[in-house]
Amino acid sequence: MDSFWLVTMAILAGAVRGGTPFLFVSLGECLTEKSGKINLGQEGSLLAGAMTAYAVSYHSGSPWYGVLAAMGVGMLLGLLFAWLSQLPRTNDIAVGIALMLFGSGIAFFFGKPYIQPSAPLLPGIPLGAWSDSTQIQAALRICPLFFLGLLTAYFLAWFLRSTRWGLQIRAAGDQPSAARALGISLKAVRTWAAMAGSGLAAVGGSYLSLYYPGAWTEAISGGQGLMAVALVIFARWDPKMCLVASLLFGGAQSVGPALQAAGIQTGYYLWNASPYVLTLIVMVITCSTKKSLAGAPGALATGE
Repeated sequence: MDSFWLVTMAILAGAVRGGTPFLFVSLGECLTEKSGKINLGQEGSLLAGAMTAYAVSYHSGSPWYGVLAAMGVGMLLGLLFAWLSQLPRTNDIAVGIALMLFGSGIAFFFGKPYIQPSAPLLPGIPLGAWSDSTQIQAALRICPLFFLGLLTAYFLAWFLRSTRWGLQIRAAGDQPSAARALGISLKAVRTWAAMAGSGLAAVGGSYLSLYYPGAWTEAISGGQGLMAVALVIFARWDPKMCLVASLLFGGAQSVGPALQAAGIQTGYYLWNASPYVLTLIVMVITCSTKKSLAGAPGALATGE
């Protein structure tokens, strides 16, 4: 297999492998922002979820229990964000940063004993078992959480468009005053949206510690929780586009290792910075004072 196909296959495999945590965090942030709140604390939820999943998997022997526990911890952090951000004279950005530091802090503190021990990891589905090529087998070995994220993206798109609860979330985010006039409780809607969104972000963290890279370390997230905010903007608050954007960011993340695997060392560290450069480009292109972004919830601009 020549270098071109080796690099291409590695990038495609990396798009799925590296894009899965981006997918869960971006879907969670998309849901939260659709309700009119922006949660920069998703990085804390991601790290707390990663640590919790690994610890529970280690003690229980079941990685799936770890995933469920991670979601529970994420929802608790989402509840804390919703409560603090809806107090009088509070700011979403400040609360989100505080929750990011809090979630990261508890993950680092309680995660110290789990840096060395080996916990049971999530299985991979060997979709490439038909091939004799080890590269194809590795590329087509996919974690079940990716398929769960895929279904979640399409479910969330349908949920927001076609259900009563979804319409209430959109109303709370687009026209808060109209939602109040219709008797919709903004506090309740935004609380549940923040809890669900933070829970999804924590599931993304469980993927990191229980599948790829498959270990608990304090540097495991690489800022993916923060990059998810730019990813949601890039996706125009569309859950299905979050899937596309996540694969794009995951592919960008895998360019450096793919080139290195093919023996190309030039610019390795520069290519490893691709996701961060892409995030910066997205923010520069989208942060325009002359026009509003299509799909942006109105409450994000007014702070209502």
